[in-house]
Amino acid sequence: MIYFDNAATSFPKPDSVIKEVEKCLRKYCGNPGRGSHSLAMKSATEIYRTREIIAEFIRVKNPERIIFCHNSTTALNIAIKGLYTPNCHVITSDIEHNSVLRPIYDCIDNYGGEISFFNSGVSPEISIPPLINSNTRLLVSTLSSNVNGKIIDFKKLSEIAEKYNLMLIIDATQYIGHRNLDLSGSYYSILCSAGHKSLFGIQGSAFMAMSDDVRIKPLLHGGSGIDSFSKTMPELTPERFEAGTLSTPAIISLAKGIEFINEVGIDAIQEKITSLDKRLTDVLLSIPDVKLHGVENGTGAFNFGDFTSAQISSFLDKYGIATRSGYHCAPIAHQRLGTTKTGAVRVSFSYFNRDKEIDTLYKALKSIKKER
Repeated sequence: MIYFDNAATSFPKPDSVIKEVEKCLRKYCGNPGRGSHSLAMKSATEIYRTREIIAEFIRVKNPERIIFCHNSTTALNIAIKGLYTPNCHVITSDIEHNSVLRPIYDCIDNYGGEISFFNSGVSPEISIPPLINSNTRLLVSTLSSNVNGKIIDFKKLSEIAEKYNLMLIIDATQYIGHRNLDLSGSYYSILCSAGHKSLFGIQGSAFMAMSDDVRIKPLLHGGSGIDSFSKTMPELTPERFEAGTLSTPAIISLAKGIEFINEVGIDAIQEKITSLDKRLTDVLLSIPDVKLHGVENGTGAFNFGDFTSAQISSFLDKYGIATRSGYHCAPIAHQRLGTTKTGAVRVSFSYFNRDKEIDTLYKALKSIKKER
């Protein structure tokens, strides 16, 4: 199988990730923070070590502001619903995933307010300021589209949010792991990311990085391992936002995934991904019936002739090539691309993909045309 669906979840995982998850399940997977016996303590130690690894990776000083979630959708719900205020105005991009859009719509439905979309095809310092008004509170943005990889400049988002005193929520899910992300000295409120995509963790791993001055109510309530007689969640982070049992195997997989990235080098990974992007672009543009919707940061989208995206992905699967068809949970992005009727075929890479796999994709697409 040639796997081109890494924007959904990366596959394969590094051997070191697989081995550590197995080791955890076999030797130390006690319930972290829920006991003083050796297995619980070992799990708690490895989880805290993962906080430290993430904090160092994205240049955050305080590991206890790294909060684990089960997926980036949960993290974004905590962030958006925690920072939203009644009747406020939210600005977000025109390429957002539903994990951003639906929490905002839910807040507007329940508490009033409005939403505006900035043009991701224009530099943020041009497209965002005209949308700001006296009620604008939140700026929420992905750093890379999950449809065609379009990148939005984090530094410029940070500068705009600081200048206009906006709370900044970043979805780094499709960006982190392919490019360097340094939060040191940058203005932001909460950064959210999955761990099971380009960070090479397993499904069930995700985190928030919350700036030191952010104080919000938790979305979930329950056991925290501390302050059990209190009727409310503890004030301390990370426990305030980590109700219930943490997924130790998923969290430690994230540590090993980041260690793998550090061993390879983030610059080397970016160079590899950029090279694959160019190869895919060249190959798809060489096929007359292909309409390319962009390739960037390891993700590209296209249509082929008058086929639906589902038909193309189904054909490619018969050739042993895994792609993603449809709307990718990003409706406004597809409205912008003009693909609301057909959807688009998405190809997304990881560090483990190779040029010859893209060449196989080319041959498969040419064969599909001949079969028609």
